[in-house]
Amino acid sequence: MIVSLDHIAIAVPDLQKSIARFLEDFGLNYEGSEDAVEAKTTTAFFPVKGTSIELVHPLNGEGPLVNFLEKRGPGIHHICFESDDLDADVARLREKGYQFLSDEPTIGAHNARVIFIHPKSCDGVLIELNEHTHG
Repeated sequence: MIVSLDHIAIAVPDLQKSIARFLEDFGLNYEGSEDAVEAKTTTAFFPVKGTSIELVHPLNGEGPLVNFLEKRGPGIHHICFESDDLDADVARLREKGYQFLSDEPTIGAHNARVIFIHPKSCDGVLIELNEHTHG
């Protein structure tokens, strides 16, 4: 079951400049950065009451985020909902006709299991579902 809005991801062309904006200009707490090698992104996290902002930037100038930034420019990349049973949610949504960008969940930032729903299934919005592993 989907239990919360985990984060809103913003694609940024200059990660350090964007980190400075959220940290210094907006005064948000900076939780640190992490490379999501499988997704070819570098991420930076800013917790905000009940959710977080995730800045995403192409890792080593590679990956699908490069195309996103070239086509659309910086801005909202995706929203992520936390699931307490990712496999059940994926099965339920597949039965309803949702298309996913991969067959199975992968490991994303914070060692969470993640899967993305194709934007065509959600009015043009890329939606990530994640399940945090505990232990």
